Amino acid sequence: MAAEVGKRPDRRLMGRLRLVSQKLLPMGEHPGSVADVVRWMTAMQAQDFQAALWAVGIRLPGSGLSAIRSALDSGSVVRSWPMRGTLHLVAPEDLRWMLDLTAERLTKGIAARHRALGITWADVEACRDIALGRISAGGPVSRTDLFKEFDAAGQPTEGQRGIHILGTLCRHGWLLQGPVAGNQQLLVAFDEWIPVSRCIDRAEAIAEFLLRYLRSHGPATLRDFAWWTQIPLTEVRVALEEIRSQLVELVLDGTGYWMSPETAALLDAGVPGSRSVLLLPGFDEFLLGYTDRSLVLPPEHANNIVPGGNGVFRKTVVAAGEVIGTWGREGTSRTAAVVPELFDSTRALGPAARAAFHRSARRYLEFLET
Repeated sequence: MAAEVGKRPDRRLMGRLRLVSQKLLPMGEHPGSVADVVRWMTAMQAQDFQAALWAVGIRLPGSGLSAIRSALDSGSVVRSWPMRGTLHLVAPEDLRWMLDLTAERLTKGIAARHRALGITWADVEACRDIALGRISAGGPVSRTDLFKEFDAAGQPTEGQRGIHILGTLCRHGWLLQGPVAGNQQLLVAFDEWIPVSRCIDRAEAIAEFLLRYLRSHGPATLRDFAWWTQIPLTEVRVALEEIRSQLVELVLDGTGYWMSPETAALLDAGVPGSRSVLLLPGFDEFLLGYTDRSLVLPPEHANNIVPGGNGVFRKTVVAAGEVIGTWGREGTSRTAAVVPELFDSTRALGPAARAAFHRSARRYLEFLET
């Protein structure tokens, strides 16, 4: 049986525990490379390319923008659609088995949309052959140039048809986003870019996925994970029985939250981060990695982060594990500054929080220049 937390949990500490799990606080064993960060996090939201680079950078002290881009260029981390039809950064050896777990369910979920777009399986196979032939002859290709090839071959890409075909080719392990060119990635052949992939049976894969998620995102619930991966909750519950001895359960307001024993031990030893102020990118796992975000984002302020529920998550100011506002960069080069927009404009940051904010701002600006 899993151990249980003896100390009565405090709701205000949950966000700070997540900061620790997600390597957002400088304590314990810290990742030593870009690949270490991504491998620890299991998968990192990456639909916004620039935001994804900072999401890795803020978890890797001393790193700069060039280091994250170099990791993508070398293939030590990859960016694809492993789950939810959303781009994520993952370790290359993990992508194949993640796709094996999630692709079929997602394909069924978007079948009606593909019919509306006039995409048949024969179209997908035709585009696969076009893409692999183009890459074999000319090397990595931009999305724009590949879509020109599709259009010329009678496979129209207007509207969302092109991106749905591309997503399907990536989900089924034929294509992959590879080296960086400007602010986009070129497309490569999956098997050439990732010549060796791990092979895991479904039950073992779900158990590993769940364990790694709870260690890197805990405290989190089984429903959080089921939403995050779109793996059915019934299978998730079965997987928990295989790994629960490696986890600790914390019960808060009748809900079970799971985490690593190392994270849980902080409830007795002291949870760090009470004076921390972090500048997280939009779409960061700290907020998007859970179906229920109310532990760190007061529901009344949710619209400030996703205005009108448009699906575009703004950058967040996180103080002591709670989202207290948004931020933006103003100016360029030497005149650049980070400007916060707090939810409660009548409550200014105190001296310690203000100093922490300025340290985080300097770190971000230095990251962009390195």
